[in-house]
Parts: sequence; C-alpha cells; structure tokens
Amino acid sequence: MKALKFILTGIFFGIVMTKSEAISWYRIQEMFRFQSFHMFGIIGTAVAIGIIGVYLIKKYKLKDIEGQFIVIPTKDKGWKRALLGGIIFGLGWALTGACPGPMFINVGAGYLVMLLVIFGAVLGTYIYGIVKDKLPH
Repeated sequence: MKALKFILTGIFFGIVMTKSEAISWYRIQEMFRFQSFHMFGIIGTAVAIGIIGVYLIKKYKLKDIEGQFIVIPTKDKGWKRALLGGIIFGLGWALTGACPGPMFINVGAGYLVMLLVIFGAVLGTYIYGIVKDKLPH
C-alpha cells in the first residue's frame, strides 16, 4: 500500500511537470538565455511552496510516512562547496536540458536519448561515491 502512494505521487509529479512544460529542453534553454520567465516562475513557485512546507513542518512538528518526526538539520556554513556543486549541477542542466526529476519523466514521455543522460548521472554519482572521502568536505 505504501508503494502505491509513491507510485501515484510520481505519476502526478510527471503529469504536472509535463503539462507545465518544465521538461521541455526549449523552455530550459529559454531560461538559461534569460529569454522567458516561464521556468523562473515555476522554480520560484516551488521555492515558495518549500518555504511554507518547512515552516509548517517545524511549527506543527509533523511526522513522516513511517510516523517518525521530521528533523530538518541546521544550515551548513559551507557555501563554497554549495557554490561549486551548484555550478556543476547548472552546467549539467544547461548541457542536457534536464535536471534529475525531468530526466525520468522525459524517458516516460518517449525521449529515450535521456537514458544516456541518466547513465551519465548514475556514473557521476558512482564516481563521487568512490572519491568522496578524498574530497574536501
């Protein structure tokens, strides 16, 4: 039953991302070229909803699906690594036209070339796992 909730949530997420055109390579390129507000509006809306969600989680001490209290860790002061990670993420996003969620939605929509992007993302994650202990965290 719990798996069904996740599957339905994923299907809903895919529909919303597709209908809002957030998986469109053209929309993403418009954003990176500052030619359209469309994606900035979607991202801004998501940030606002996230802020409200975190506020409500903290205020009402909400629990997760397994009944455990949701703990939001304090903010990390390592802005340099967040900046570097953001640059790497942004470059990958700009080159492929997809961030992690939409990569899978694009495959579901029939853009099978995204399987190559997913392979690259999984390979990069695997390599990070190998070298993470040698990196300055």
